[in-house]
Amino acid sequence: MTWGRTAIPALVGGLLLTALLWWAGAGTDALHLQGSTDLLGGEAVSDLQQWLAPWAYDPPQPAQFAPDGDGTYYLDLFHTAQQIRFGALFVFFTVGALFLLRWLPPVAGRAPAALLTLWAWAQVSAMLAVTVSAPWQIAAYGHGSYRFLPNLAGVMTGGRQLAVLVGLVAAAATVLVGRATAQGAGPLPRQEVPARAARLAATAGTAVIALSLLVLSYQRVAAAIQTAPYGGGFFSEPGDLLREVLLLGAWSGPAGTPVSDWLLARLSDVLVLVVVWWALRLLPGLLTRATVPAMAVGAVCATVLGLVAGQLLRVATVGGRHEVGPAVHRRQPGRRSLGRAALGADRGRGGRGDAAADDRPRARRGLRTQTSVRTTASVESYFCWRPATDSRTCWALSHCSGWALA
Repeated sequence: MTWGRTAIPALVGGLLLTALLWWAGAGTDALHLQGSTDLLGGEAVSDLQQWLAPWAYDPPQPAQFAPDGDGTYYLDLFHTAQQIRFGALFVFFTVGALFLLRWLPPVAGRAPAALLTLWAWAQVSAMLAVTVSAPWQIAAYGHGSYRFLPNLAGVMTGGRQLAVLVGLVAAAATVLVGRATAQGAGPLPRQEVPARAARLAATAGTAVIALSLLVLSYQRVAAAIQTAPYGGGFFSEPGDLLREVLLLGAWSGPAGTPVSDWLLARLSDVLVLVVVWWALRLLPGLLTRATVPAMAVGAVCATVLGLVAGQLLRVATVGGRHEVGPAVHRRQPGRRSLGRAALGADRGRGGRGDAAADDRPRARRGLRTQTSVRTTASVESYFCWRPATDSRTCWALSHCSGWALA
């Protein structure tokens, strides 16, 4: 497919993804209406607020901004962060889809692979957009220079849950438009790749994922990454950020839990590796040309799809809602509910930042009095295996896209 033929579906998908997330974020105010809790339930409203808040154009508590004074500037800074977020989302998805449709055109025999790849790329684009706009959002709460890296790690975990659902719709629309524009484009041959070379490449890529999933995500190794001293200054305490980037899971021994439940949970990790290996094995034969950039982007998308499959298997096989991961307690700025860490962190109390040092009126400080993202994990209780009372499919969707860039 030519660049002109791929530009149309890429633009359609990017506009649709951006518009749907903006529309969903604009509906956050409806959750505060009287009767929404009675209709949906308190837990459902809290989860929806957590899902929609990263894409809401207005802050969760705009009344705390003063109509005059420096509070207005912080409100404008928050709006700037959201503008950057939606703009970056459109750019990341459109540019990525432009190349993916050239490498993997949605024609007969390739349409399912193109759909899954674009779905995974939509989740990656959402995470990149949230990460790029995070510094402006952190500064809007008045403590941009305080624990910057822990705050950055906390902000970049948001917005992924909704992207799983909306990304599937955008990917389907992109594939449908791409199939229409691909008609009459001429032959789109597949490159013949030796089976041995394809298996070797798939094994090498899966070994990298296994290093993160099985070695770095182990309790003691992850605790060392989390708590090791890395120096001071503006970029001090990078343990949270390193965990977000390097770790794809969280696991420990079966102490205190039945071995059968522990083995069922480990099946999800095995499925992740199987899906990644199989996707990387088939990818060179599906591409029009197996280049290094195409294989790299394909490996990222294969990892996301493997994590989706692993989380769905965990919900299907384990009869309850389990949260496996570091017992990290964090509170997102400006939110009523406690945010979960990307590895399935337990809920708890968050610490307050240094906003109390400012003795100016609360209204004039804008959102600087909001609770900053803090991590209060201890090595002794770093990992937990806690069964809860219910099992929902939305829990899997809310955790399946956590590690797109590993």
